[in-house]
Amino acid sequence: MQTIGFIGLGRMGRPMASNLCRKGYHLIVHDIDRAAVHDVEQVGARAATSVSDLARGSDIVLTMLPNSATVEEVIAGAGGALAHGHAGSVIVDMSTIDPLVTDRLAVAAEERGCAFVDAPVGRLASHAERGECLFMVGGSRESFERVKPLLEAMGTTIHHCGGVGSGIRTKLVNNYLAIISCQLNAEALALSQRFGLSLEKTLEVIYGTTATNGQLKIAWPTKVLKGDTEPGFTIDLAHKDLTLIVEAANVARVPMPIGAAAREAFSTARGRGYGGKDFSAMVDVLCELAGIDKPRLD
Repeated sequence: MQTIGFIGLGRMGRPMASNLCRKGYHLIVHDIDRAAVHDVEQVGARAATSVSDLARGSDIVLTMLPNSATVEEVIAGAGGALAHGHAGSVIVDMSTIDPLVTDRLAVAAEERGCAFVDAPVGRLASHAERGECLFMVGGSRESFERVKPLLEAMGTTIHHCGGVGSGIRTKLVNNYLAIISCQLNAEALALSQRFGLSLEKTLEVIYGTTATNGQLKIAWPTKVLKGDTEPGFTIDLAHKDLTLIVEAANVARVPMPIGAAAREAFSTARGRGYGGKDFSAMVDVLCELAGIDKPRLD
């Protein structure tokens, strides 16, 4: 059986790596958080002393990291996976990063005789715990088929979106709609509260028209509208993704006026101390700014 290296054991990475172990894969793991490494060791993983140590012993390296700079350093840096891995290995980056970084890493991997796949993750940490992730995959058909069993061990829905870079670009389009919907919902519900409307009746009306959306109909009634703003997906992460989206759109010469305005709304929320809260808490931020009661379902 191939040996799998897994770098990045945060809120998403730790349960994803644990699921690979439970499905019988030989796993080497690395993270700067020793406690997270210990958790995955408990289900059968072996800890690497460094990224280079992990790369030397792995046939496929998976990364789940917080930002573009970290991904580039871990994969293409002097102590990174490409410098210390071996030809014929596959690098699979599951992070949400700048697509131009993905493009650069794919070129660097090819120069080293390695394959590169981008497979950013949809859904939340709760889905990762249950092995129900969604993956948007960019890579050659051969590479996709090679890593597909790993993705199936961590998720239930795998989309091969096209060549390298198509996975992360699909993720940005998807997250744009999800995050913008969150901002629109927040503004609409804040306005309903200022008007003195019944929240229940307002939602009933919206749910029966084309104005509704998945965030408002599925997610919000179990999150902010019940007073739960502990994160599934934080305002900080939403702001990060909007920044990636707006910058990628600028490079592609696609105007994003709504995206730019929404990003600044999320900046305001972060400035008011809401960065670690669920992104549905944007409605609480708006109501706080307007001096009106926060909407809550009984």
